[in-house]
Amino acid sequence: MGLRDPLYWLYERRLERSLGSFEIPRHVGVVLDGNRRWARISGLDSVQAGHQAGAEKIFELLGWCDEVGVQVVTLWLLSTDNLTRPREELEPLLGIIEDTVSRLRREGWNVNPMGALDLLPDSTARVMKEAHAATSGNSGLIVNVAVGYGGRREIADAVRSLLVAEAARGTSLEELAERLDLEHIAEHLYTRGQPDPDLLIRTSGEQRLSGFMLWQSAQAEFYFCEVFWPAFRKVDFLRALRAYGARNRRFGT
Repeated sequence: MGLRDPLYWLYERRLERSLGSFEIPRHVGVVLDGNRRWARISGLDSVQAGHQAGAEKIFELLGWCDEVGVQVVTLWLLSTDNLTRPREELEPLLGIIEDTVSRLRREGWNVNPMGALDLLPDSTARVMKEAHAATSGNSGLIVNVAVGYGGRREIADAVRSLLVAEAARGTSLEELAERLDLEHIAEHLYTRGQPDPDLLIRTSGEQRLSGFMLWQSAQAEFYFCEVFWPAFRKVDFLRALRAYGARNRRFGT
């Protein structure tokens, strides 16, 4: 064992102990950014190797979240903008996503699809829907899988769903406009019934949300991490939790 290994282990234990006095977020959202750049700087022949390494990292993250008591994790795997990537990159990436969702199902995580499934290939949408149907009754950590996801699209879908539901009840537009409130829209979001995210993490050094959970993130704390997603370590996760716990969340009061 090299010198860095025991030092890393000791630092990890120290971080874990420091969390004892801090509140743990119920819901953590993660923008899994930097797979392609990690592949390039690692000298790999294909960016698909970066996407595959990023997929493997997901299961480490879920284990860490389960250990500390996080209740919901939202993973942004593919945005609506990403759907415009060249076919030679997009098709293998969708295959990796399908394999990842299938593994989440096999391992018994409670899988909840998020995104415009109608924009995805039939095979990808089917895998996500079947994983949800097979695991929705499972206890433990809820894993929101955001594929073909955009924050603005989610809000538009929620409003559309609300209008359809109210029209089916015979509600007129005038009646709906008179009583419409925030919770009515929230009830039609992809995350309906879940707590809003307390902590949003983005890797790769980018310091923007890019539309991630626009509605739900109103009171969230943000943590931007320089490391590319496939290189994300447990200490990086623990640092994010420590930073979250050290903040004074006043919620406007």
